Amino acid sequence: MQPVACFQNRLERICGKKMEEYWQKVEAAAGFLLRKIGRPPKVGLMTGTGLGRSLSALETVFAVDYKDIPGFPVSTVTGHAGRLRAGSLGGKPVVAMEGRFHLYEGYSPKEVAFPVRVMQAMGVGTLILTNAAGGLNPDFSAGDIMIIRDHINLTGENPLVGKNDDRWGIRFPDMTGIYTPALAEMALQASVEKGISVKEGVYIGVKGPSLETPAETRFIKMIGADAVGMSTIQEVIAAVHAGMHILGLSAISNINDPDRPAPVTLEEIVRAAENAADDLAAMITVITERMDA
Repeated sequence: MQPVACFQNRLERICGKKMEEYWQKVEAAAGFLLRKIGRPPKVGLMTGTGLGRSLSALETVFAVDYKDIPGFPVSTVTGHAGRLRAGSLGGKPVVAMEGRFHLYEGYSPKEVAFPVRVMQAMGVGTLILTNAAGGLNPDFSAGDIMIIRDHINLTGENPLVGKNDDRWGIRFPDMTGIYTPALAEMALQASVEKGISVKEGVYIGVKGPSLETPAETRFIKMIGADAVGMSTIQEVIAAVHAGMHILGLSAISNINDPDRPAPVTLEEIVRAAENAADDLAAMITVITERMDA
C-alpha cells in the first residue's frame, strides 16, 4: 500500500473510532435522561447568559445538574446555572438547558453541540435558543429582543468537521433556511400581544472571550450583522444537520458604537439579560402553545 493511502486509511479508522465514541456518549446521556423523564420531549430550549429566568413558566418534573449527566460538559461561566430541566411548557413536553457551553471555555465544537445531539437522540424536533448579544444596529436599544433571521459564523469552527455519520444528518446540510420562518412569525405575533419591543436581524457569532475592538465592530457591522455574541452558532449548525426547526432570540444587552466605544463588563451583560428574561419567558410560552411539535 502506498504511504499516502496507508495514512488515509489510518486517519479514517481514528476518526471513525472517535465519532463512534462520541455517539456512544450521546446515546448514553439521552438514555439516562429518557429513563428519568419518561415522556420523550418534543421541544428543546437553550438559554444564554443571565437568561435562566426565561424558563420560569416551565412546569418542571425533573431537574439535574450537568455534572450528573453521563458525558455532559459543565458550564464554567457566570450567569449559566448548569442545570437541565424537563417538564411541560405550553402543553408541550420540553427539555430545557439553563446555561450552555462555549468555544472560549476550551470546549471543542462537537462538545459545544453535544446537548443538541442528545436532544436529537431523545426525539426533539424543535429547538429554541436564546442568548445575550451586543447590539450593532443603531435602531436597537439595550433591552430589545431580536428575532434571529440569519447568522454569520466568524468563529472559525464547525461541529460537522470530521467523519460524517449519515444516520444523524447529511454530509453537506443546506444553510439557506436555517431559522424557521413560521416560528419567527409566531415570535413576532407573541411580542405584539404581550407589548414587547422586538427587532429582527442577523446574528454574528465570534469565538471570544475578548470583546470586540472598535475596528472589529465596524467590520462586523459592514458585513451585515445586527448583533454579536459568543454562542449559538455551533448549536444551530448541529440542529440544522439534525433536521430540527429552529428559533433564535437575542436579548440585546448593550449597544456597540465604534465611534463612541464604552467599556462593558460581564456583570453588566448579565444584569441586562436578566431584565429581558421575563419578556422572553412570555414569548416562549405563547410560541410553544401554538406550535405543532
